[in-house]
Amino acid sequence: MTRANSVYRIPLRADGRVGKTGVHLHLSGGSGGPDGLATDALGGLAVAHYGLGRVWLFDAFGLPAGHVHVPQGLGTTNVAFGGPDGRTLYITEASSSTVVRAPVPVPGLRLFSHAGE
Repeated sequence: MTRANSVYRIPLRADGRVGKTGVHLHLSGGSGGPDGLATDALGGLAVAHYGLGRVWLFDAFGLPAGHVHVPQGLGTTNVAFGGPDGRTLYITEASSSTVVRAPVPVPGLRLFSHAGE
């Protein structure tokens, strides 16, 4: 919810039903709000905060674990984990049309694709 400066959570139950939706994180500051998200291997989140030029890092409980400041501009829009050990965060910054790399302490959650099947 970019304009509400919030990240919602939707619990998915083992039986396929959806639990109660609610605010997981409420951010402040900037001229925008949270945009792209990526999950780390421990269940934490990397949250691109558009209009602030930062990516916030949160643990699995939604507690702050750090941040990455992007010096190129304020338009942080998306994030993805990568690199050989998954400990590089790739950040898109829209106002300068750049991709920034930053080391992070926790590797990203491994993603799977059905491409090529």
